[in-house]
Amino acid sequence: MGRIRTVLGDIFPGKFGSALVHEHILVDFVGADKFSKERYDAKEVFTVMLPYLAEIRELGVTGFVECTPAYMARDAQLLADLSEAAGIHVLTNTGLYKEPYLPKHAFEYSADQLAELWIDEIKKGIEGTSVKAGFIKIAVNPGQIVSIQQKIVRAAARCSLSTGAAIACHTASGTAAMHLLRILCEEEADAGRLIVVHSDAEEDVEYHFQTARQGAWVEYDGLRPETAEKTLNLLRLMVDKGFEDQLLLSQDAGWYNVGEPKGGNIQGYEYLVKGFVPLMQQKGFSQELVNKILVKNPARAFEMP
Repeated sequence: MGRIRTVLGDIFPGKFGSALVHEHILVDFVGADKFSKERYDAKEVFTVMLPYLAEIRELGVTGFVECTPAYMARDAQLLADLSEAAGIHVLTNTGLYKEPYLPKHAFEYSADQLAELWIDEIKKGIEGTSVKAGFIKIAVNPGQIVSIQQKIVRAAARCSLSTGAAIACHTASGTAAMHLLRILCEEEADAGRLIVVHSDAEEDVEYHFQTARQGAWVEYDGLRPETAEKTLNLLRLMVDKGFEDQLLLSQDAGWYNVGEPKGGNIQGYEYLVKGFVPLMQQKGFSQELVNKILVKNPARAFEMP
């Protein structure tokens, strides 16, 4: 049996529980060349964001995947502190995003050199802390993937092959998803370790089917009250095609925005559990299927050997 690597250490997959697989605590969109942890007060972020985590813990959520990448305000120690205070298993990531959020070394290093850096963050810890990354977060541009992002995809594939970590890739484009899967195939990486993030942003559902047929995870994470009907329809289409074992669901919510007073307009994490799950049940989704999407699939997706 494998483990899930949280910010407080490894746990058995069965302990992860009901999980939100794509959310954010803290984000800074200033750009890699200007980013610094001095731009925000971690104590204030802790105070502002803890009640949102406490709320979902009361609703039964015990797993939380924090997807803010490096150079965009990933803060491993802050996440460890929040995890302990809220009683929630939090995962953070290694990897890199896309321009203008790429540091200089992203362009200078080879794919192997980038992979080694990321392997260290999974095995040893992040930025001098004992907090280890539990998955790889990357991004690709829409359409055919540009050269720098191709290198990052290859680095992620090599990191995943070495560690068994999942790759969560900001995609939002069916064409990009197909190119992404081709690169992983060239690297002889397991498509089952790939999570195609923001799949619900692609309107052509045939791409969703093709992604699943190749073994990757299809993640619908733009869930809001106003997108609930669309998400229900997508889930039903995927289930009817036999892809229920490859579905992940989340909200891409939270977002304490650095530079805005008290983080600006923060969206809570409660809707999926409080509003959407009852809607799923009303529309005929069985409790077994709900549990598969919110409990069993997240544990399988983020399990490492």
